[in-house]
Amino acid sequence: MMSMDAREILKKYFGYDSYKPGQEEIIEAILAGRDVLSVMPTGSGKSVCYQVPAMLFSGTTIVISPLISLMQDQVKALNQAGIHAGYINSSLTEAQISKAYERALEGTYKILYVAPERLESYDFTNFAGRVDISMVTVDEAHCISQWGQDFRPSYLKIVNFIDGLSKRPIVSAFTATATEEVRTDIACVLKLREPKIVMTGFDRANLYFDVEPVKRKDDYVLEYVKKHPDDSGIIYCATRKNVDSLFELLSGAGIPAARYHAGMNNEDRKTSQNDFIYDRTPVIVATNAFGMGIDKSDVRYVLHYNMPQSMENYYQEAGRAGRDGEAAECILLFSPQDIMINRILLDHKDFTDISYEDVDLIRQRDAKRLQIMEGYCRTPECLRNYILAYFGEKRSAPCENCGNCHREFTEIDRTQDAKLVINCVWETKGRYGLNIVLGTLLGANRARLRELGTDRYKTYGALKDRSEAELRLLISQLISEGYLVQTADKYSVIRLGNIEPLKDPDTHVLIRTTKDREPERGTKSRGRKSTDALTKAGYELFETLRKLRLTIAREEGLPPYIIFSDKTMIDMSIKVPRDKQAVLSVSGVGEAKYEKYGVRFIEAVTAFLEEHPEAVTGITEEDTVAETKEKTPKKRKEHKVPFYLNPGDGDQFVYSDLLPATGIKDELNRITTADNVKHIFGTDVFRLLSEMGYVEEREEDGKSIQVQTELGLSKGIEAAEKTSKTGTTYTVLMYPPEIQKEVVEHYSANRV
Repeated sequence: MMSMDAREILKKYFGYDSYKPGQEEIIEAILAGRDVLSVMPTGSGKSVCYQVPAMLFSGTTIVISPLISLMQDQVKALNQAGIHAGYINSSLTEAQISKAYERALEGTYKILYVAPERLESYDFTNFAGRVDISMVTVDEAHCISQWGQDFRPSYLKIVNFIDGLSKRPIVSAFTATATEEVRTDIACVLKLREPKIVMTGFDRANLYFDVEPVKRKDDYVLEYVKKHPDDSGIIYCATRKNVDSLFELLSGAGIPAARYHAGMNNEDRKTSQNDFIYDRTPVIVATNAFGMGIDKSDVRYVLHYNMPQSMENYYQEAGRAGRDGEAAECILLFSPQDIMINRILLDHKDFTDISYEDVDLIRQRDAKRLQIMEGYCRTPECLRNYILAYFGEKRSAPCENCGNCHREFTEIDRTQDAKLVINCVWETKGRYGLNIVLGTLLGANRARLRELGTDRYKTYGALKDRSEAELRLLISQLISEGYLVQTADKYSVIRLGNIEPLKDPDTHVLIRTTKDREPERGTKSRGRKSTDALTKAGYELFETLRKLRLTIAREEGLPPYIIFSDKTMIDMSIKVPRDKQAVLSVSGVGEAKYEKYGVRFIEAVTAFLEEHPEAVTGITEEDTVAETKEKTPKKRKEHKVPFYLNPGDGDQFVYSDLLPATGIKDELNRITTADNVKHIFGTDVFRLLSEMGYVEEREEDGKSIQVQTELGLSKGIEAAEKTSKTGTTYTVLMYPPEIQKEVVEHYSANRV
């Protein structure tokens, strides 16, 4: 059971009545003296997990953080909450650093942030030998792994620092993005002792993911930003040149924007960062040099002008949107040129302080990460599930909150094309890469193909009627299904995988293609926002309180979100507090913040209510109906209805002696004349037959298998042995005409 002291700290200083998922478990473990490794998504409250125990320990907690901006944000927020904290980094003078050491030795600072580079300095090791260190917390812990996307050699100094202490403190490590391999690396390199490992999942349900393969990226960005004038957003570019040109484009259109990249001097970068954080400019255009540790909670969108180099990079950068838990959009603008740009950038990657033996392995992993990122940009499947699967979190059902889940797809049989691709790769003997294979199949007139002799292959020009984009999609799917293998090295080549299944005439390669995308994707409606809980009067009060927050922020030289988050302001607008107790009941308002700002916000609420005596700020059930009618958001498109058959459609069904579920669904999709239905899949047919009591799923040797029930056996359902593309034997259920007819009758009787 959690101690009351910890809960009192949570309420008194942070203004929360309850913990978020995983927080209590982590805090309990730390207070019990255990090391901890935690993977929690951005916005899930990682910092509270070490800040609350730090307040209860007798000594000081040292937090190792990678960036100056991260430390400054955290310390500002802690001091605003009434917790004394400090930091030591290169932004301070020697006198200021000495003062910070002095306050920590006096016990004034319960939490001290420090850069990893500082750990081996004489002044810090001297200080560490004199102060009681209760805990060492490693933030952004993935930076310690050579296999992570942000490896920093300076992080390797952490374990030497801990080993050098006279008494080993508790060690806690936190990160938002880490594969299983990186998690293992963190635990080993930090020498964690029987750590409590807490993973609350990687999903950020409030984020809407989309990939847009647009050709005119500048036009898309300009249109999008214009349609979101009041939203705070980040636009990431792969190169400084792109940052500068896009910044000029937005500025020339009268849009207040900032820019940030390593080519700017320190002062200009700091000004840009502050303009964005303090809401002087709503949008910032930046390279990936910007953002790590930026705690701005109200970023409503992150656009990627170019494809990032890895899924870790993308999820970390996209994750800077919606840290307050509110709906936000993460849109990646993709073009094949992005792949070439990233290959060039990886070729010039700095391997200083990396052993020669590890460089080649890291290059291979970088190439593999780039392949996975390209797969994300091309997949027709649920984007969220693709991301989560990469981090080891499997989902079966689509998320219904990403671009692919809101698009219409059609399945096209490309089995014959697939066999021609495989024949071409066989002719190359696995010696050439994707571009040579594509050029050969398309019959391209290139000197390089003539030089290699692929223009004399039987497959030269065999698919000249297909577009390059179609073939790229097909080859990508063949790789993902194991028919082909793409090596993960600098000069990757395409080789044959397990092609045995394609020798079975019942095996098909189906490509999912999408219809033309809507031209105005920037107008798509987001998921439900917290402001949806406000009436018209409530929203007016919310805007009034936002103005007051901005005034206070400018008076104190603080980012507005450090005063109060938007989530707190919305809760305040609903509860309309007019006394101290009511203000303290607002989520995110602790005692220290009440003492600083409570009276001014009470006065603002009181003044608003006096001007609007009949105002109801929280939405009611009646208001919900009225508001929906009054301001229905623009829809992406009309959603399709569940599958059905029109009268007479069923007469066109071609019955066979035995058909698998996929064969039944193919016939159903073929014969329907309804133009507003979703196509069905084999899983839909199996689900229906399961509901009829004919089939079921069972666990066998840790695997889920499909089998007939006794009733299904009596109906003539048979089990046939098949071999998968990986050589695994599995069972397929085959259904007789009587069952096929029942399925047809079901969908004929379920017309809308």
